[in-house]
Amino acid sequence: MNIVLWIAQILLALAFLMAGIPKATQPIPILAKRLTWAADIPMPLVRFIGVAEILGAIGLILPALTQIQPWLTIAAALGLALIMLGAIIFHIARKEYAQPAMNAILLLLALLIVIGRWKLAPIG
Repeated sequence: MNIVLWIAQILLALAFLMAGIPKATQPIPILAKRLTWAADIPMPLVRFIGVAEILGAIGLILPALTQIQPWLTIAAALGLALIMLGAIIFHIARKEYAQPAMNAILLLLALLIVIGRWKLAPIG
């Protein structure tokens, strides 16, 4: 189970890095070409979401890898799950029905990590 959880952590971290870096760094007009919603919400919120995704990705790997405060891996996964829950609600409210499917997959993967690292294969 530990190997499955590490694979899930790495895949989820990569997904959130790839999603978070553009939100945190790209100009909104360029970002809005790929993410139409980015033009409809305040720029500081787009940046906050991007930074939260980057920090969550780091939190999935670093504490578990270094064995320093490994409970932070669970906290990061839970935080990312909450971000995905918010994203699902946001996209459904905007009638963007294709996007919530990917958000739901990421949500389930994050919850797998929460449960797995808390109960099935704890770190440390």
